[in-house]
Amino acid sequence: MQQKYLTIWQHGCEWNRWRGEFDLERSSSETQSISVAMERWSVEHRAFAVETYFKNKDSVVVTQRIFRRHFNIHRNDSVPSHNTVLLWVRNFRETASAVKRKPPGREPLLRTPDNIERVHHAFVVSPRRSSKRNAIALIMSDCTVRRILHKDLNFHPYKTVMVQTIRDQDTVNRKNVCEVLLNALYSDDLNHVLITDKANFHLCGNVNSQNCRYWSTENPHALRQKPLHSEKVTVWCGVASFVVIGPYFFEDEAGKAVTVNSSRYTEMLCAFLEPELQRLGFETHTLWFQ
Repeated sequence: MQQKYLTIWQHGCEWNRWRGEFDLERSSSETQSISVAMERWSVEHRAFAVETYFKNKDSVVVTQRIFRRHFNIHRNDSVPSHNTVLLWVRNFRETASAVKRKPPGREPLLRTPDNIERVHHAFVVSPRRSSKRNAIALIMSDCTVRRILHKDLNFHPYKTVMVQTIRDQDTVNRKNVCEVLLNALYSDDLNHVLITDKANFHLCGNVNSQNCRYWSTENPHALRQKPLHSEKVTVWCGVASFVVIGPYFFEDEAGKAVTVNSSRYTEMLCAFLEPELQRLGFETHTLWFQ
């Protein structure tokens, strides 16, 4: 008899255990389907459900029926559940939106109105002082000062352009030079002007990056490697109204590029430029050299 009751009790435990596992699996699948359904409802669906809920005396069942007819949902497909509709209504009452909004972040502790005013006054008085120095003077971190500058004050670090100082006499001298050149156009004086310049050329092929562009619909993130100290050669050239003199390469006896200094430049003038002018039949004592 005891064996019979023990057998019935064991079967009952197995049945309860199996039923519990089945309920657990069913609950998990239902939860997953609800989450998927919540993700597929758009803002239009939520707004219509909330509006229909208020128009039909706060009835969720009527809202579900009208929702199914309005969006032409098959009878075997799911509509927003009872809890989902109530959630949308609660969100609308609390935030005036059927979409759940993210909670606001914490209030800034250092970007207070007082600190913003202090930073603004410091940079108005000393706009050329760096943010690090102003941060030290204000007893604030450099990161906080930069955040206030960018996000609260809309300040931007503009680069200062270095130009040559122009005095009042410079304008007069410029005008006089222009008048002399204009008068020289009617004479032979411009034939005695030699304009020269020199430039460095890297032997590895490096050029000015400002002139390099890569046209594309997307950024290719193109990189070009170059050595730290690449070999280069200095080239000199002179231009006159009647001839182009050069180019002249600054090299040693072995043909290796050398650095230009005063002695090598003087050697170039005596050993290359002067003989070249004599070969062209040009009088050096009437030459304007620039």
